[in-house]
Order: sequence, then structure tokens, then C-alpha cells
Amino acid sequence: MLTSTYTLVALSIEQAGARHGLQALLDRWQASGRKQAEPTRRQLELACDALRVAFDQCHWRKLDKFVIPALRRAGAAGPLLAELDALTLAAIEARADAHAAAAVLDGSFAEAVERCCTLLLERLEREERELFPLARTHVPSEVWFAIANQMLAHEAWQNENRGCPVGPMPAAAMARSSARQSPFVTGSQPLSHYAAH
Repeated sequence: MLTSTYTLVALSIEQAGARHGLQALLDRWQASGRKQAEPTRRQLELACDALRVAFDQCHWRKLDKFVIPALRRAGAAGPLLAELDALTLAAIEARADAHAAAAVLDGSFAEAVERCCTLLLERLEREERELFPLARTHVPSEVWFAIANQMLAHEAWQNENRGCPVGPMPAAAMARSSARQSPFVTGSQPLSHYAAH
């Protein structure tokens, strides 16, 4: 039980970082509160970069890489996971709308950013409120141990590869690192639910 608690605390910290990035972007570009001059092309480019980073912080999380696949393997939380996936797909559409609006200097940019951030914030909130308790109940303790080892291996890989683009840890690196740490982890375990963004 301590392993699941450690893992959920680590995931909560990651969730807080993602929430902070989204909220900062939302505060900057919230359409209803914007009373400034029209943004320049450069400001829109920077905002698109910030939106990409905020989206990636929500998309490449340890929760998506390790816990959600374990829940899927356990056959738990199917309807909830489908609803969370729907929120992500809607956020992807909103992000695409934001990029399209920025490309032509359309005034709907701020609204699209707000919609994307709001959808992702809703997903984060539902994960903490609904998914974490399900994971605690349905994921067996030996799997929590394996997840904790995978998370440690992933953090070690990230520390070794600082400055590399955000994305999934290569499967070979995960398998080598995890195999050294846990007999419960195999290289065939999925790293991420989403193939690309």
C-alpha cells in the first residue's frame, strides 16, 4: 500500500505542474477577460508554443504511460477512461483550432486556447477525483511496485537526457532500466495510451 501511496503522490505532483501551466496560459489568453490590443503574429506564435508545452505536460504524464495502461489491463474504469479520452480528443480539436486561428490572425484564437485549457483542466480534475480512487482499488500491489519502478526508471532516463524533446521513453531504454529494477516489468508493456498528438 505504501508503494501505491508514493506513486499517487508523485502523480499528484505531476498533475499540479500540468494544472499550473494550463492555468497560466488560460489566465493570459482567456477570451472573456482580454481587453488588450490585438496580438501580434509573434505573440500568437509564442502562445502556440506555450499551448504545445502545456498540452504535452498533460499528454506525456506518468499517469498516461503507466497507470492508465494498468487500469485497462485490469479491465477497470472503462467508461471513465472513455470519457477522459473524449475530453482529450476535444482538447486536441481545440488546440488545432487555436493553431489554425493563429496562422491567419483570426480573433477566435483566444477562445480556442480557453476551450483547450478548460477541457484539459477538467480532465485533470476528473482524474484526481474519480480515476485515482479507482486505481488505488483495482490495481494490484505488485503492479503498483512495477509502476513505481517504471516511474523511477523514466525519471532516471529523463535526467540523463535533459534537453531532448518531450515524448515517450524509448521502449528499449524502458525495458533495460525496468528489468534491472523489477521482476514484474516486461519490455512489452505499453508506454503510452496515445500514439501521437
